Amino acid sequence: MIGVGLIGTGFMGKCHALAWNSVGTVFGDVPRIKLVHLGEANDELAQRKGREFGFEKASGDWRAVVNDPEVDIVSVTSPNQFHPEMAIAALQAGKHVWCEKPMAPALAESQAMTEAARQSRKVAVLGYNYIQSPAFRHIRQLLDEKIIGDVNLVRIEMDEDFMADPDALFFWKHEAASGYGALDDFAVHPLSLISKLFGRVSRVMCDMAKPYADRQVAGGGRRAVETYDIASVLMRLENGIAGTLLVNRSAWGRKGRIAVQIFGSKGSIVFDQERFNELQLYVTSDRATEQGYRTILIAPHHKPYDRFIPAPGHGLGFNDLKIIECRELISKLEGKPAHIIDFDEGFEIERTVHAMADSFAKSAWVDVR
Repeated sequence: MIGVGLIGTGFMGKCHALAWNSVGTVFGDVPRIKLVHLGEANDELAQRKGREFGFEKASGDWRAVVNDPEVDIVSVTSPNQFHPEMAIAALQAGKHVWCEKPMAPALAESQAMTEAARQSRKVAVLGYNYIQSPAFRHIRQLLDEKIIGDVNLVRIEMDEDFMADPDALFFWKHEAASGYGALDDFAVHPLSLISKLFGRVSRVMCDMAKPYADRQVAGGGRRAVETYDIASVLMRLENGIAGTLLVNRSAWGRKGRIAVQIFGSKGSIVFDQERFNELQLYVTSDRATEQGYRTILIAPHHKPYDRFIPAPGHGLGFNDLKIIECRELISKLEGKPAHIIDFDEGFEIERTVHAMADSFAKSAWVDVR
C-alpha cells in the first residue's frame, strides 16, 4: 500500500488527486493507493478539498502532511516559490516526493532540493507529464530507428494565451518570486522533451520580452510586471544538433500548444500538443510523386494508450498523461525502470533555464554548466 499526501489543491493539485485515484483502475498492477492527508493554506479550504478529493485527513498546515507517519509520498503542487521548503522537508522526514515543475525560482534552491534527494535516498521526481504522451514515445522510437536519418535541427514552440489580455489582473505569476516568467513556467516543458529525445543543451542565446509593463491590481491601482511572458532562444545541443525554442504566455488563440519540429537527413517529424493524439511524419524514402506528410493516429499499439481505450481514434486527454506519469512513478518506487524525470535530470533543466536568463542579462551566448 502507498500512503499519499498532497500539498496544494489548485489546477495541478486536482490533477495529482485524479491520477492517484485513477492509476489503479487504469493499470491494475499497482499497490493499493491510500489517500491519507491533504494540506492547504487554511483549515476550511483543506477540509472542503479533502472531502472532494477523497482524503482521510486534511490540514491547514502543510507540515502536518509531511510529518504524518501514514504518508509514504508527498505530492507538492504549491506555487513555485514554496517547492524547495516543502520538498526538502518531506525528504528529510523520510518521504518520497512528486513535485510539480519547475523545481524552484532560484538555482541554489534547486540544487538544495537535488542534494536533499540524494542524501535521503528517496525517490524524488518532477511533474513533466508531456513526456508521457504515447505520441512522444513513438517519436522516440522513430528517432531510435533513424526513420528520418540523422537529426540536424529541433524547433520547439510553446504558447498559451492565459496572459494575453492586457486588462487581466496582476497575479502571483507576475511576481519575480515566481521565477523569470515564461522561461521557467513554460520552457522547462520543451526542455524536458529535448532531454528525453536528445540529451543535454550545451550553449544558449536568449532574449526575453514583456508585452505589458504593468497590470491592474484587484484593490485598485497598477503594479509593475516583474516577469517576462515571452522568450526566444537559440540552442546548441551537446550532441551538436542546432535548436530553437520560442515560448509565449501571451499568445492569443493558443491554448496548450507545444509544437515540435524535428528535421533530419531523410525526413522530418511534426507534433503539436494541441493535437497530441496524432503526429506527422515525412520520409524521403517514399516515391517522389507521393512524398508528403502522413498523419499517424495514436492507437492501442502505441503504449500505454491501450490501458485507457481499446480502439484508435478516441483520444487521450491531459489528465491521462498524469495518470501515466503516476504509474511511472510507482515503477520507480518499486525499483523498476521508469520513464520519468528525477531531481538530478530536473536540475539539468533548471541549469539550462538559468543559463538562458544569464544569456539575456549579458546579451551573449552562454555555456550551460
